[in-house]
Amino acid sequence: MLKTKIYWKLKWSMLILAVLASSCLSNTRDEVWDYTIDFGEDRVHGILKLKKTSNSTEVSLVSLDIGTLTLENVLLNEDSLSGNFNIDGDEGILEGSFEGNTFSGKLCIEEEAFQFRAKKQTTKTLAIDRSQINYVLSKDDLAEIESNIDHAGIISDMDREGYKNGERIYSNNCINCHGNEEVEGSIPLSTKFWEQELKAGSDPYSMYQTISRGYGSMPPQPTLTPQDKYDVISYIRHKYLREREKDNYIISTPGYLAGLPQGTSRGPETKPYQPWADMNYGNFFINTYELVDEKTGIERYHSPGPSPYPDEDYIKNNFAYKGIAVRLDKGEGGISKGKAWMIFDHDLMRVAGGWTGTGFIDWNGILLNDKHETYPRTIGKLHFETPVGPGWANPETGSFEDPRFRARDGRAFGPLPKHWANYKGLYHQDDQIVISYSVGTADVLEKLGMESDGKDTLFTRTLNISPSESILKMRIAPETSGVAVLGEGASLSKEEGYFILNVQKSKAVRLKLFIADTKKSELAAVTTGRSTPEDLRKYTLGTGSPHYPEILKTPITKGSDLGAFAVDLLTPPFKNPWACRMKLSGIDFMKDSNKAVACATDGDIWLISGLTDKSGELSWQRIGSGLFQPLGIKVLDDKIYVICRDQLVLLRDFNGDKETDFYESFNHDHQVTDHFHEFAMGLQADKEGNLYYAKSGRHAREALIPQHGTLLKVSSDGAKTDIIATGFRAANGVCINPDGSFLVTDQQGFWNPMNRINWVEGKGKFYGNMWGYNPPKDSTRIAMEQPMVWVDMEFDRSPSELLWVNSEKWGPLNGSLLSFSYGYGKIQLVLNEEIKGQMQGGVVDLPGIKFLTGVMRGRFNPGDGQLYACGMSAWGTNQMLRGGGLYRIRYTGKPITTPTDLKTTTSGIVLGFASKLDPQKATDTANYAVKTWDLKRSSNYGSDRYDEQVLPIGKVELLEDGKSVKLFLDHIKPVDVMSISYDILNENKIPFKGMIQSTIHNLEVDYSL
Repeated sequence: MLKTKIYWKLKWSMLILAVLASSCLSNTRDEVWDYTIDFGEDRVHGILKLKKTSNSTEVSLVSLDIGTLTLENVLLNEDSLSGNFNIDGDEGILEGSFEGNTFSGKLCIEEEAFQFRAKKQTTKTLAIDRSQINYVLSKDDLAEIESNIDHAGIISDMDREGYKNGERIYSNNCINCHGNEEVEGSIPLSTKFWEQELKAGSDPYSMYQTISRGYGSMPPQPTLTPQDKYDVISYIRHKYLREREKDNYIISTPGYLAGLPQGTSRGPETKPYQPWADMNYGNFFINTYELVDEKTGIERYHSPGPSPYPDEDYIKNNFAYKGIAVRLDKGEGGISKGKAWMIFDHDLMRVAGGWTGTGFIDWNGILLNDKHETYPRTIGKLHFETPVGPGWANPETGSFEDPRFRARDGRAFGPLPKHWANYKGLYHQDDQIVISYSVGTADVLEKLGMESDGKDTLFTRTLNISPSESILKMRIAPETSGVAVLGEGASLSKEEGYFILNVQKSKAVRLKLFIADTKKSELAAVTTGRSTPEDLRKYTLGTGSPHYPEILKTPITKGSDLGAFAVDLLTPPFKNPWACRMKLSGIDFMKDSNKAVACATDGDIWLISGLTDKSGELSWQRIGSGLFQPLGIKVLDDKIYVICRDQLVLLRDFNGDKETDFYESFNHDHQVTDHFHEFAMGLQADKEGNLYYAKSGRHAREALIPQHGTLLKVSSDGAKTDIIATGFRAANGVCINPDGSFLVTDQQGFWNPMNRINWVEGKGKFYGNMWGYNPPKDSTRIAMEQPMVWVDMEFDRSPSELLWVNSEKWGPLNGSLLSFSYGYGKIQLVLNEEIKGQMQGGVVDLPGIKFLTGVMRGRFNPGDGQLYACGMSAWGTNQMLRGGGLYRIRYTGKPITTPTDLKTTTSGIVLGFASKLDPQKATDTANYAVKTWDLKRSSNYGSDRYDEQVLPIGKVELLEDGKSVKLFLDHIKPVDVMSISYDILNENKIPFKGMIQSTIHNLEVDYSL
């Protein structure tokens, strides 16, 4: 028992003694030794440092497990060392003897002694060759500070404090993809440090290069300081690599450190990285929230693997799936800097609860603090709450029974029937938030607020209710709360443990409710002497002052015209008064093509001016905020529609200042659960004004609701939502084809062996995700629609939205199809053909295009005919040099070096180019290579390559147009993936080099043979 007590005191101690060792010695040493303390079942590793000063030697034990212990009263000579230390009030002694390069002794605490051994670190130079490692970024791409980092100094000073910081960084960032020994990461292909080798090196400096510059599917991490990087390296190496690599584990010896680049800087000071909490979202913020009391609430629980994860028992958890959180206290900084809040759940027209505290929420969420498999929770004191169910009783029956769709886990999802209650939208005037909805035939305006009654917080609800054809009942708060009402035409009662507001019919009513968290008999007195509750219509006129009056200016940086495409950087205003992260996720143009609107994942809408006026700069105006994960935007007749996770919003400006005065809920049929992965992606409109978006399914879990993993249609009047297609996993956007069919991408994952580009025709078809809602019983490929193209991870780890080129300015590519890469920050040309009623084709990178972020959406500007694309950096992309980006891509008129056409026949492949080819190079079989492989569709994440083959090319023929070549392939057959590499010249000796990756479902019969 004593040994266990002592061990844990050592194990978790963070003590760093302020007094350095004095010494009484006959000689001095300046050495570093690796030590091990044997605690029986456990061992602690660390470094014994002997640092020579002017006339003494400071001795310390530095361990990532137990912290740093500094010896006092040191006795040091040529053969022995001893000294004492204090740990948690207990006296400790280290004593032992030197014999060559070893030190043996014991560590004693109280009456317990533990074996202590150390080995002197070598000074022999250790050189590591990294010249053959192909990082994502070159050294020139790195910030200037990186050229002067004191790598040896930072590594030498690694300690317990840095290790703990590294653990936090790993838990907040790295674990999402890499996981740990107990929980699989979201990207199973990411390195499992505890069992797999690091391909780009596992010594500290090599890992630093991987983190800084990126390698393979590991993106660069520019937001981490040098100290942060080495802290997380320290954690990964000590936690996972030390035991696995054992004898091959590279120790940071003096010889190793001497081989590192020399520098004098340790980079910028490490500060808490919490941009999600620093941002000013405005006074409301819509999200899915769980309401809990920080001290007494239900413990957070997530089901463990393996996939598919079982459903949690959340039947008792108070989720507001479409929660409008409103700040109640006055002050700057918006909702994140408040002290008191309430949440209105617009699925159910209920106030889910009210709370006070510091910090608003815990910020857990994929598009907040980047955490997966979680959702935000309230923090602080929860004063009152209402159950997950209708806030108002059925106006026809008076019953609170929940009629909504009920999932297999017992929870109900989606909005109440519109004849019962219907959310209309949110007014934002000055610092007031007014929520508009109906109950039965009555229209309701509601404003949430707070007042103080001595030390107590009184939460208030002001309601303006138009005449109703029936008596209305509203659930307010538990009977354990204190409730009072001000105003005529309503009364309080109690029902099933809750206070109920009863509203008379056939009469317009203005009320104010007061809610306290404790029962107070005198609470009714707060209504004495008060005037009639205010008329909320004054907040619906749009007469307030602008919330975001600043117009921000940013430069346009023109790209090089040397290649076929030039990329102009349209810099977002990263430095802005509200600390917005500018993670742009959608763009569209106004009638005035000099202007565009863009949405950002943090809830913002921006109006951008200066796109075509040749001024060389852009003007940015924040015109909306607080929305729930906007991931698509569409302008119809200068009306701005935004697709959010909870609703399709129509932005209304009443006073002409461009800011949104009313966030109209054009459609809120969305079924929303707590799962982090169910994004609402992209927004398109057909000629009739119907709107389309895609909703993702649950990651590593089976669907709960019919809308999981679907393509959805919203009628032009917003009244109805239809499911067009099912079986998607993570469908990032929608493209409408000229014939009215659709293109929808999907991501590699469980039941999805590779990324897909799907050509969607008709209604009711299934696209492969067996963990979607109500999948077919047959899990073979026969029961699913085949993708037009399987897109290998080497080509794009995460395809987003597709777009048809409709601009003459794009020359030979006008009428072609483009695919945007969120995963690699590029654009691909999609070459498609139809054979036997099945669409198939291939993808090829457009040359010379590489963005600083992943690309989400793109539109062609009808004014200048050029392509504008926006993107962001978050989970699932290699391009993380900036949080967000806006780009203009111009075709320069120079030769396009990629194929622009692809045809598949029973005798081979025809590649068509936009310009004539050099006959000698074009017909040389040595300038081409064709490989094929198949995939296995299963419940596993992704697929290996099966039946890999290199197809011999019999001959290459230049066709009559001089622009097309035919590769004759004797062994061509339908295959999941074919890669075709080419290295030829055009007639002007310009290199045409690249690779197409295609899918073959059917072969066109070649009758010419």
